[in-house]
Amino acid sequence: MTTILALLIFVVSYCLIMTEKWNRALIALAGGVLLLITQVLDWEEALGFIDWETIALLFSMMVLVSITKKTGIFTFAAIKLAQAVQGKPVPLLIVTALFTAIGSAFLDNVTTVMLFVPVLLTLVERLHLPAFPYLLTTILCANIGGTATLIGDPPNIMIGQAVEHFTFLSFLNHLGPVVIIIFVVVLGFILVLFKKQFAYNERLARQLLDMDAREHVVVNKLLFHSILVMILTVTGFMLHPFIHMDITTIAVSGAILLLFLSDKQLEAERVFQEVEWVTLFFFIGLFMLVGGLEKVGIIDEIARGMMVVSGGDMPITSLMMLWASGLLSGIVDNIPFVAAMIPVVQELQGYGMMNVDPVWWSLALGACLGGNATLIGASANVVVAGLAASHKHPIPFVKFALYGIPVMLLSLVICTIYVILRYLVPFLS
Repeated sequence: MTTILALLIFVVSYCLIMTEKWNRALIALAGGVLLLITQVLDWEEALGFIDWETIALLFSMMVLVSITKKTGIFTFAAIKLAQAVQGKPVPLLIVTALFTAIGSAFLDNVTTVMLFVPVLLTLVERLHLPAFPYLLTTILCANIGGTATLIGDPPNIMIGQAVEHFTFLSFLNHLGPVVIIIFVVVLGFILVLFKKQFAYNERLARQLLDMDAREHVVVNKLLFHSILVMILTVTGFMLHPFIHMDITTIAVSGAILLLFLSDKQLEAERVFQEVEWVTLFFFIGLFMLVGGLEKVGIIDEIARGMMVVSGGDMPITSLMMLWASGLLSGIVDNIPFVAAMIPVVQELQGYGMMNVDPVWWSLALGACLGGNATLIGASANVVVAGLAASHKHPIPFVKFALYGIPVMLLSLVICTIYVILRYLVPFLS
């Protein structure tokens, strides 16, 4: 009975989120409370399933962005970027894709979108361009770029911690080539789909080219403090594998430092008012909903069922892992799914598999790229949706899925060919 309740609450909540008739955070939290009322979870279990590190990371980055935004530096960056591409929509989209993908690979995708989306939204508003194609590109490329490295996406961090011989260079070597291919294909796909919407407004472009970006920057202590703390925080993100400090601790430290430095000019209460609380509470509710599935064993049963069907055969296991993790990561958050799959993959050696690296790489590719299917498939998606909504550019759930699902399926097909050619050919002969 508990299993049926957990599944029913999850499915109903998911369907209500898709309808967009009510606030997403409200529905997710209501679903979480229902799990408590029906005693599927108790408070201790519910709080345990919430990934507080992710919540703290998001909160810290929101604080940093909120304070930095007051200096006008994002508007300055937006104008400079527009001037670099001469206000032309297609070059702007290409730059958006490249910046997001590269930033997501070498920082992490959540941090990258937190920093870039305010700049992007300022830019599309000034050029009177449709926001959706650029926001869609940002989300898709954030997840694609984040797939390439150890620190780009949470599932990769978890896998890297579970497998001792996987290093930063290992991820770049094994996942980088296919990520580049997928990036080029997806960018071409987006350009073809939206080419009619990229109308070039010569008057607005000329106005932007004539603007002095420096006029929009408030030169004071807050500007220097914000830039300094941002540089320190981003540097910490890049060096975190070497300084042995996790990303969340670095982000929280940066946020607290900037709050202290800006306290004379900005009251902390004002900064906290601008935090995207709706996004944070949506994450909390979502973690509880997925935690309910994990508590009753649904995710574990899916994992065991995969192993039973594959029978320990390397090609079948690898490809099944790729597609199952890809498809499921579009529906549930990929973090708990990967957490459930890690011990299963580790047990594969008991089936006589001496080298399970192809299965690990398949899990990483599927979990990261599967997040492109829906707005709740990955953390970066939810963050971009929250930022867009706060700027009056909401991203409809169904509209995103109409583009996200084909991109996810196309990515998995490319990954299937890559995994077979690079890892599975010896097992097929």
